[in-house]
Amino acid sequence: MAARDADDESAAADVETDWRRRLSQLLEEEPDAAQELRQLLSDLAAAQAPVNAVTHGGVQYGAFQNSQIHGGITYNVHPPVPSEAVPDEVPALLTPFVNRVAELARLDGSVAPAGSGSDHVDVLVLGGTPGVGKTATATRWAHKSRDRFPDGQLYVDFAELRGTRGGGDVSAAVGMCLRSLGVKDTYLPHSLAERTRLFRTRSAGRRMLLVLDDVNEPAQVRALVPQGSGSAVLITSSAKLGELTLDGARLLSLSPLDTHSALRILADRCGQESVAAEPEAAERLVELCGGLPVALHVVASLLLTRRRLTMARLVEELSDEASRLTVMSLGRERSVSAVFDSAYRQLASGEAHFYRLLGWLPCRTFDAGTAAVATATDTATAQSLLDVLEEAGLLTLTGDDRYRFHDLLRLHARERASAQEPVDARREVVQRLVTHYLALAAFADRRVRADRLRIAELDGLLERATDPFTAVDAPDPLDWLDAERSNILAVLREAYQFGLHTEVWQLAEAFTVLFLHRRHLGDWKESLELGVAAASASEELVPAAEARLRALLSRPLMDLAELDSAREQLEAAVACADAAGRTDLRASVMEFSGRYWDRVDPSRAVEVYQRSLDLNREAGQVRGAAIAWLFLGSAQDAAGNPGQALESLRHAQQALSDGEEPDLRMAARAVLATGRAHDHLGQTEQAIDAFGEAARVLKEERATHYEAEALLALAAIAERPGEDRTHLREYLTRALLIHEDGGSPLVEELRERLRRADEEGGA
Repeated sequence: MAARDADDESAAADVETDWRRRLSQLLEEEPDAAQELRQLLSDLAAAQAPVNAVTHGGVQYGAFQNSQIHGGITYNVHPPVPSEAVPDEVPALLTPFVNRVAELARLDGSVAPAGSGSDHVDVLVLGGTPGVGKTATATRWAHKSRDRFPDGQLYVDFAELRGTRGGGDVSAAVGMCLRSLGVKDTYLPHSLAERTRLFRTRSAGRRMLLVLDDVNEPAQVRALVPQGSGSAVLITSSAKLGELTLDGARLLSLSPLDTHSALRILADRCGQESVAAEPEAAERLVELCGGLPVALHVVASLLLTRRRLTMARLVEELSDEASRLTVMSLGRERSVSAVFDSAYRQLASGEAHFYRLLGWLPCRTFDAGTAAVATATDTATAQSLLDVLEEAGLLTLTGDDRYRFHDLLRLHARERASAQEPVDARREVVQRLVTHYLALAAFADRRVRADRLRIAELDGLLERATDPFTAVDAPDPLDWLDAERSNILAVLREAYQFGLHTEVWQLAEAFTVLFLHRRHLGDWKESLELGVAAASASEELVPAAEARLRALLSRPLMDLAELDSAREQLEAAVACADAAGRTDLRASVMEFSGRYWDRVDPSRAVEVYQRSLDLNREAGQVRGAAIAWLFLGSAQDAAGNPGQALESLRHAQQALSDGEEPDLRMAARAVLATGRAHDHLGQTEQAIDAFGEAARVLKEERATHYEAEALLALAAIAERPGEDRTHLREYLTRALLIHEDGGSPLVEELRERLRRADEEGGA
């Protein structure tokens, strides 16, 4: 009690100082106000129980302590002793709380347990994307931790305090806590500094928990850190509030729920039998909600209140991205958009504009350079704005300095952009992006192979850009293209929808260098189909572009066993190449046509490759002629002339290995074809040596598709009766991995061969 009395005396001193200043000012301005002041003090005395009373002129003025001011009035103010009631203000959870076991355990371990003798105050910031369940998690932990805080739990909702105005009234928040600690309005200081001092006094000697919900500024926390040792402050915020780490705060982040945890919420709200009745639809609903509890609760409420809805029907309604957030609503204030709006309203004008434009990025992840291009700003400014959005919980940093939107936040940004940006703004964003990726893909293509046939004339574009692949620490161009593969495809789709046909076919042509080395067949096919459609729809009518892209498209089609479609593309490519009148292009189209005839008529393939060789010589295409020799030799071997094939293949290997820029990848393919010819001649040892050498070089060159061909050729020899099976399983396992990665239709056949090898004792 002695400590509590000392606290009260200190608080009284604070209030006394405030009263002295205010009353002195009043009497200086209004000398005749003494009588009015006496009446005011008399009224106050009647309203408050006296602790100490003195009189002046026979009148009792209330609970005052000695202090002299102008007008001969002696006064002193003692705030009433606070109630001994223990505050318990954290709101109740209205739905059962499931999941977050690990996160609750982390909170347990971050706060000193009761009776530990802790001499400090723990400050914890629970962050994460808006709607991820921060408030529910904090509430659950507060309820289960009451025993840790015997002097009570205070709660402040800053979202409620700031309303739609933004900011947050810190002084009002401190006032709320003082009232909870027994300070009546009469004795509340007017300034924030004085309220903060009084709060420290009132909280001294108490072990309390303060839950500060939806904080967006560090100052809101600093004013409300209690004085009592062993107390804790638990903050929820979409912003990271990293500045508070300078004061010792610890940052804990909530991630969206995984599928299993999200299904638990759906089952709890809608009934386990409902989830069991439509398991696929339930999982799709969870996916569409992106693991955000706020979206899951809205979806569950829709299912409970709108009897026409089944899970499958709701999935159908939510599948349209353009209306998904509109559907996820139970009214204006009970919607997923409303949760996101709360964080969005706190952005400055320029930050909000940047956020909206980023919503139109078709890329799932992006770096500061891409963000700068999309928003027509410089990289340094874009990085600064990305930091703001990440701090606000509206973007997630994924690693390697890349960012991503949660799917629903991306839709929210698009929703805001559609409402607030000019009509043509989205097309302009996409045009800047497709031009950006076109330049980078073209640089990568040229870095991999400078002497490849190309139709797009991009010298002007590339002269205005910087080649990032020339730097000392530059990424491998194929690695970069592979990492950006999904983004480039997304940009191609979006650009085609906006009619940016020239940029689309040019990017599809440059992009194909990746797939010539790494067989992502589905993506290769889609990119070239978009390129062909764009080239044929282009107002510029470039038959050379259409011929080139159709010929390229025949490659993934053949690897996917779509031979009829491949032949259609090649026939159209021949017609377009003839219309274009370019000998080098006709030579290339002939080469691609030969690949088709390899599959269906080797004799016809020999004729077509010979025609390609002649056209390449006529056009002065040294590399093109070397490649024609390679495929001519392969066709001759397949047609039953392995001896003749070896001669052609020697021409190919020598031409591809020599020169200023040898093509080791294609030279290794010539070695691979040589191995087949040796095998057909019964020269097994020479064949094994050639296949092994080809597999080694092709692996080094990361030409995994052709590496798999060499491995399967080795496996075929090992599978023969009497041959050495020591490495059979090794060959098949590696080849299967390559074909699985590329989406090859041979996967099942290879799995069966591997199974048989295991049964028959392949090493």
